[in-house]
Amino acid sequence: MNSSSRDSEVSRRDFLKTTTQMAAGLSILGGLGIARSAYAAGTDTIKLALVGCGGRGSGAADQALSTGNVKLVAMADTFDIRLESSLKELHKKHPDKVDPEQMQKFIGFDAYKKAMAQADIVIVATPPGFRPVHFEEAVAQGKHAFLEKPLGTDAPGIHRVLAANEIAKSKNLKVGTGFQRHHQAGYIESLKRIRDDAIGDILAMRVYWRGGSRGGQVHRPDETEMQYQIRNWYFFTYLSGDHIVEQHCHNIDVGNWFKGAHPIRANGVGGRQSRTSKECGQIYDHHYVEFQYADGCRMFSQCSQFPKGWGQVSEHLLGSKGTADFTSTGYTIKENFPGGRPIWRYRGPDKNAYQVEHDDLFAAIREDKPYNEVESSAYSTMTAIMGRMATYSGTMVEWEDAFNCPTILMPNEFTWETTPPVVPGADGMYPVALPGITKAC
Repeated sequence: MNSSSRDSEVSRRDFLKTTTQMAAGLSILGGLGIARSAYAAGTDTIKLALVGCGGRGSGAADQALSTGNVKLVAMADTFDIRLESSLKELHKKHPDKVDPEQMQKFIGFDAYKKAMAQADIVIVATPPGFRPVHFEEAVAQGKHAFLEKPLGTDAPGIHRVLAANEIAKSKNLKVGTGFQRHHQAGYIESLKRIRDDAIGDILAMRVYWRGGSRGGQVHRPDETEMQYQIRNWYFFTYLSGDHIVEQHCHNIDVGNWFKGAHPIRANGVGGRQSRTSKECGQIYDHHYVEFQYADGCRMFSQCSQFPKGWGQVSEHLLGSKGTADFTSTGYTIKENFPGGRPIWRYRGPDKNAYQVEHDDLFAAIREDKPYNEVESSAYSTMTAIMGRMATYSGTMVEWEDAFNCPTILMPNEFTWETTPPVVPGADGMYPVALPGITKAC
């Protein structure tokens, strides 16, 4: 971004002022003053609404229903077949908490508003691009919420989430997010030791999500372009954020969490080599990013989705006194080189963190305890977005430029007839970012 562009952007202080103004506007929309608690602690069944009935949404609903006296009362999705499939599976698992005959079912782009109105808490698990507007609605209606990660796909969306969150806090709403590692015992115990100087100052980090590929959906002859893209949402940047945002944000979040900060700049490379068909939309199949923190620490980030290749989902910290490794085989702190002798391993229970995050959220609702995970999750999402800006553009991207980027990826309105923000060319292929040509913002 050139100097004149920087001058035209709002500063961090201006953004915070704007966020406050947006929050005030949302407060008016949501009702003046502090909202009545969305649940009378310890007295009644907690009524749950599911917005987004895909695999992750259905999984989150399953976990929420496993926390105690909870009943699923409403469901919303853009596709009725997905809603009905989710309802069938959830009824099978929780027949006493999911009644197909009494279920309030809503289909369409405005279905989320109707479903939220029926419940005390809403699970928001639609494609990430919708997260900001759906969270705003939950807050306006005074509902507790569980937001799947990531929390958006562009910087303006993150601004909206942070603004809505200020209102959520003023209304005493409990909000959890899908960064479940924060509820995983091995990470929590490791963090305690690292904060107690077990490895010294964190000098560098390596984070990975190197996994298998996933194929796109074929365009059906009887569907509009918007129907196709919503059904094939993972492969469109405005909807998913690309897999560095939608998936790798987990590992990036661990880096920020343990570092206690977000990076100040990023550079990287990426592209499409093995996944190049038109069904794979416009996202990359690999990203490599070097993030730099204010104290000079670097986080080296790799994510890829190749049909075959090295598989790795892990995080590694190099400190001035030792190292820490979080892998599928456990959590280990070692002496620094040479030797690298293990000095601590986590050997306690490691309960399913996807379940624990719901146990913790619903306990906070029942006990009326402060509970809000939005801010750190929003900054980790923004870090991943900055990484994507770096790989798409092939340039060094500064945090302030990324955070204050005004480019909005999501369209203002959605109907099945709306022309999406990206459309295929004459060859049927979708536009793909070209490093050195595509602008970071």
